[in-house]
Amino acid sequence: MPNVSLPSRTDPVRLRFAVTGVVQGVGFRPFVHRIASELGLAGFVGNESGAVFIEAQGDRARLDQFDTRLRQEAPPLARICTVSAAEMAVDPAGGNGFAIVDSRVAAGSTSPIPPDTATCDACLADLFDPRNRRYRHPFVTCTNCGPRFTIIRALPYDRQSTAMAGFAMCRQCSVEYHDPADRRFHAQPIACPDCGPALWFRSATGRLDGSDAALAAAQRALADGAVVAIKGIGGYHLAGAVDDQAAVGALRTRKSRNAKPFAMLVRDLEAARRYAFVDDDEAAVLGGPARPIVLLRRRAAAPIADAVAPGSPLLGLMLPYSPIHHLLLAPVPGAGAPAPDALVLTSANRSGEPICFTDDDAEQRIPPLCDALLTHDRPIEQPCDDSVVRVVDGRELPVRRSRGYAPLPVNLPCDGPPVLAVGGELKNTFCQTDGARAFMSGHIGDMAGYETLRAFERAAGRLAATRHRPVRLAADLHPGYRTRGWAERHAGDRPLDLVQHHHAHVVALLAEHGRLGQPIIGVCFDGTGYGTDGTIWGGEILALGPDSHRFTRVAHLLPVPLAGGDAAVRNPWRMALAQLWVAGVDWTADLPPTMACTPAELRAVRSQLAGGTGCVPCSSMGRLFDSVASLLGVRQRIEYEAQAAIELEALAESAGGSGERIALRLVVRPDGVIDPTGMVRALVAALRDGSAPAALAAAFHEAVVEAVVETVNRVAGAVRAVGLTGGVFQNALLLRACRRRLQQAGFEVLTHHTVPPNDGGLALGQAAVSVLTALAEQSDRAERR
Repeated sequence: MPNVSLPSRTDPVRLRFAVTGVVQGVGFRPFVHRIASELGLAGFVGNESGAVFIEAQGDRARLDQFDTRLRQEAPPLARICTVSAAEMAVDPAGGNGFAIVDSRVAAGSTSPIPPDTATCDACLADLFDPRNRRYRHPFVTCTNCGPRFTIIRALPYDRQSTAMAGFAMCRQCSVEYHDPADRRFHAQPIACPDCGPALWFRSATGRLDGSDAALAAAQRALADGAVVAIKGIGGYHLAGAVDDQAAVGALRTRKSRNAKPFAMLVRDLEAARRYAFVDDDEAAVLGGPARPIVLLRRRAAAPIADAVAPGSPLLGLMLPYSPIHHLLLAPVPGAGAPAPDALVLTSANRSGEPICFTDDDAEQRIPPLCDALLTHDRPIEQPCDDSVVRVVDGRELPVRRSRGYAPLPVNLPCDGPPVLAVGGELKNTFCQTDGARAFMSGHIGDMAGYETLRAFERAAGRLAATRHRPVRLAADLHPGYRTRGWAERHAGDRPLDLVQHHHAHVVALLAEHGRLGQPIIGVCFDGTGYGTDGTIWGGEILALGPDSHRFTRVAHLLPVPLAGGDAAVRNPWRMALAQLWVAGVDWTADLPPTMACTPAELRAVRSQLAGGTGCVPCSSMGRLFDSVASLLGVRQRIEYEAQAAIELEALAESAGGSGERIALRLVVRPDGVIDPTGMVRALVAALRDGSAPAALAAAFHEAVVEAVVETVNRVAGAVRAVGLTGGVFQNALLLRACRRRLQQAGFEVLTHHTVPPNDGGLALGQAAVSVLTALAEQSDRAERR
């Protein structure tokens, strides 16, 4: 045989890598530079629109190590999706070390934009170290933390494409930026007191420049009862002293927010535990990189004004996530100003409007809302509200997915055409797909006014600028939704898929678990959703097979008249009277709902129910919760969405050790209708017999759980997966019990951990249904050919 020279493990090899995922704005290029240098490889790394590109040259063994470390040691904020490697011709010169090269624009999909991340421990140490040159610098950051989504203008991610473009680095920052051993190596938002943004305070008496002077003035104003507007990372907030009833009352008046609880910013975990009960899992979420508002059980003696969270069993607490917040809750050296350990912190806007984020907007909208302003000159490129979560059985249950999470994509198990889904009417978010990735927007708000519609259009335009133009749109089936109207006006010649509300909820749950195309029984309980029959749905059991873009309604709650439409939503007593009417229970004067209304209101509702005028059949589980809350005297009129149900859950939890056990039952009929009429009669009888409302609230929750398990067992057949979705499943008591009982019955139970079960998750489901519909149409056309 002829002699053949086989390549040796020590012969030089050159590989080109392409890394996709969340790999820009997270310190990925400096990380690649570090490991390549440690391994003695030659080559370079750079950003392009859709990936990080790497060329590395060295012997095969070291390249294998590089490949392994690339995947296993990525920076904490990175999320690698794919790593591909291809062999190239070896550079005979061997190269001159390893370098970070200029970014370039490439055709195809763009890289996901990373979310904003809380100040890391290393930067926090710099912030409070008098020997550090960034001591008390309100904009300290590094490759592992700080603003990303809210400062990025375009990709690839470089300083000139961010809000920091107008701040030229000083000599010292430039040295750090170019030093591979420094943790600020290629950190695009890098700055210091000599070259970074400036902080100042403004009130009726004038302007104070200088960070510490501004912070001390803000602290004094807050201590004196003022409402102070603060420019943060994703928008402006309004702050007030948590224990000052007059200040919090003024904040409510100015925002036109009567009762919905305010969030609180607390200095640290120790401070949080003075206001609420915090277990280890909740502490981990509070202190995690996203730093969301976490809904926690309030302490009875929490030292806060009644107006902070009137009547609420929960407090929404968050820890500081920006240097400004940390400094605001810390003493200013030598100033003598009191440093609060907690503040009310709420978005700077009137109720129902989007968050204020531009300086021009702030000049017009903020002055009537506050007494003073703490602000800075770093632009906010993209507004982003605070996220809200609950922690249930150690896992996050999103209530609002925004700062810290958006716009991270949800990976879909199929690669389809680009789709824009416009979401729902309340808690609006939208979603755009790009290949197999679904990009969810941050929280937009309730689509009731012109300003929110403008915010929706602006955010959709920004996302579209970094993605392929959508070739298809998706919207809710409801003919009156503003989002549907917008989609119809903008679709042009593009297909528009109208997706039933509860179908979208179930598919969103499947999508976040990567289970599209897998059979499931979806239990979807919420307030209202437009049904395919033109009635109001909300207590639905849907069966989805391998075609997730189709569904069958296999069971539902018994419809009752929604007397007065939205008036019934705002007034739980109206729903209670409708349930009593259907159950055949007289409206006697001893019942809380009849005592809550005037004789004229009683006559009007009776007339509506008797004649059917102004009544739409409604199968909503959310409205049943409202009815029971009214019957038990919990809440007759609501100031914000789900207020009655939240208070009913708290009442049920308070019955834990009472010892009184009451049996209530929702009957599951052979036709799949879940009938509450017998339960309503039994509840009224028990109430008249003197049973404690707390025990009855607990019994009602248990009755709903029993009905869910019984219904699922009847309709599931061979399907062994069940999904729990819809806004009602923000109720932790109900969620835990349903999951436990269904698992005991042998089912796999899917719940939400990535997108909210409420309408904030609708857009993901709409987008997935639209993608699947498009792929099915393509398949049908191919078969016909």
